[in-house]
Amino acid sequence: MSATAGQGYFDPRLKAHVFKLMPGRFHVATADEVIGTLLGSCVAACIHDPVRGIGGMNHFLLPEAGPQEDSAALLSSGARYGAFAMESLINALLGRGASRQRLQVKLFGGARVLARLSDVGARNIDFVRRYVAVEGLEVVGEDLGGEQPRKLLMYPATGRVLVRRLPPVESREIATVETRYLRTMDKPVRGSAELF
Repeated sequence: MSATAGQGYFDPRLKAHVFKLMPGRFHVATADEVIGTLLGSCVAACIHDPVRGIGGMNHFLLPEAGPQEDSAALLSSGARYGAFAMESLINALLGRGASRQRLQVKLFGGARVLARLSDVGARNIDFVRRYVAVEGLEVVGEDLGGEQPRKLLMYPATGRVLVRRLPPVESREIATVETRYLRTMDKPVRGSAELF
């Protein structure tokens, strides 16, 4: 289950299908695939129910919607915001039989890669830490902050997450992608389609 159809590929090294999670999305899976994403200032929460053997990941760029977003725009593009992304992922896991009391959370990202903006990575980190504390969720691991982007691979059935910090050249590329993504967020949203 995902916020939208995603891209996937078979990775012969991992001997698994990898679902490539894009910003503003979430995905839930079991043993048959790995979820992968690249993070700069974005944050991803990897949430897992060890008894059910199910897990998922979200990927959000901003902690919350601005006051100018109306409810229709938020519903069509809300997963790019932390609160909506967290609720969507948790609800999708619960809908697949996970128990809220068993959920284990791992948090990643929030690097400072967008020099032209305020430190959106730090704001994302502050948001996600407050969110899990208020919701009473168990955080079992994190790799947050710094200046390097990260590549993540999550095994939803076990909750295992592999993290690789990327070199500065890839950091610039991720900053470019995030800046482009931010520009699309400034455009108006009509109905359920984002115009860009």
